[in-house]
Amino acid sequence: MKILLVLIFLFFHHNALSAETCSRIAVINYQKILVDASSNKKGEGLRFYLDKDPVSKELLNKYQDENKPTIFSASASTAGSLLFFTGLIQTNTGSGLQDSNTLIYSGAILIALSYLTSKTQQYNNEKILKEAVDQYNARNTPRIYFSPYKNNNGTPGVGFGFQQGF
Repeated sequence: MKILLVLIFLFFHHNALSAETCSRIAVINYQKILVDASSNKKGEGLRFYLDKDPVSKELLNKYQDENKPTIFSASASTAGSLLFFTGLIQTNTGSGLQDSNTLIYSGAILIALSYLTSKTQQYNNEKILKEAVDQYNARNTPRIYFSPYKNNNGTPGVGFGFQQGF
């Protein structure tokens, strides 16, 4: 049972931390522009254009600030990992909070909640980037053709990082 949980943990942990091999693309003047040109600042590839409009520039800065990792997500992931590995190395099968199964399950749940919370926050922040592009397009040229949502309508959805579209 413990070996199975370790394998599941490593599988999800690897998927959560793996680097994306491709980036989102916007079309400006019939040229494809990488939206996420750097790995640490999402939307930086559009800065050259969005800086021309003060409202768009402010929205882009807000989008990048809200996409930064938070202390909560880092703390929850670290605490969940510690609980999980403590449960794996613990040998007693007592009852209560010190039971190894309780520690393993609570650690796994804490890691999963932290991951889902951060992914939900990132998804919701995409509305800010879309608004920045819309504000730019309303007052400036050349137009930016970009939608952060795959289906281009902004409807909410659930994703677990198992698929990546190119």
